[in-house]
Amino acid sequence: MRFAWLGSGSRGNAALVESDGCRVMVDCGFGLREAERRLARLGVAADTVDAILVTHEHSDHIGGVAAFAARHGTRVMATRGTARGFRQGVPARLEYISAHQPFELGPLAVTPVAVPHDAREPCQFVFGDGAARLAVVTDLGRVTPHVVQMLEGCDALALECNHDEGMLAAGPYPPQLKRRVGGNLGHLSNAQAAGLLQALLPARLKHVVALHLSEANNRPELAQDALAAVLGCGAGEIAVADQAEGLGWRQL
Repeated sequence: MRFAWLGSGSRGNAALVESDGCRVMVDCGFGLREAERRLARLGVAADTVDAILVTHEHSDHIGGVAAFAARHGTRVMATRGTARGFRQGVPARLEYISAHQPFELGPLAVTPVAVPHDAREPCQFVFGDGAARLAVVTDLGRVTPHVVQMLEGCDALALECNHDEGMLAAGPYPPQLKRRVGGNLGHLSNAQAAGLLQALLPARLKHVVALHLSEANNRPELAQDALAAVLGCGAGEIAVADQAEGLGWRQL
């Protein structure tokens, strides 16, 4: 199994996970041409994406899904709550999933993880191929026991580090938005992400990736330092998927 990011942040999110000829995109928050351009940067033709899994209906995750699926005939899989968020037409090959029921996509065993976020029926995903497990977890306001339980035993963890709490408090957002971002249905801070990492006792982890960093309220080195402190490693060993460049392929 290997994975990569087209980009991660408030202006668009999309990831790729593939194993044994099956290629899955998690979210598509980029317009059609931009998504195709970013896929090409990773050496991927858009019509080779087998399915798009949608985490929730916010535009930076779902905005490009319908157009991409219409152009390339791609399967789209989402919870019923998330599917109600399609604003530009329902994809022809839409399939409903449960936030609590695992399913298979070719060689990939996919386990949805229900998360607390201000969306209709959000979930994140754990992928397994029989040899390794990858968890992709963003857009949650707090760490729940369920989230910890579902992420145990992963070999790679891609984890939201949205904001530094001090930068958010002193930053340019209006008070209502600060409360939303930092609230129980908002986004994980660096400190919360580090707490989740600590709770997992991550002896097996081979890759840790920081995701969904706020351009206004965080800096990559702050997220890296927070996660590296838990692992006892150098900050440079923590990868960051950024908004512009995403993240190149990582192999498990």
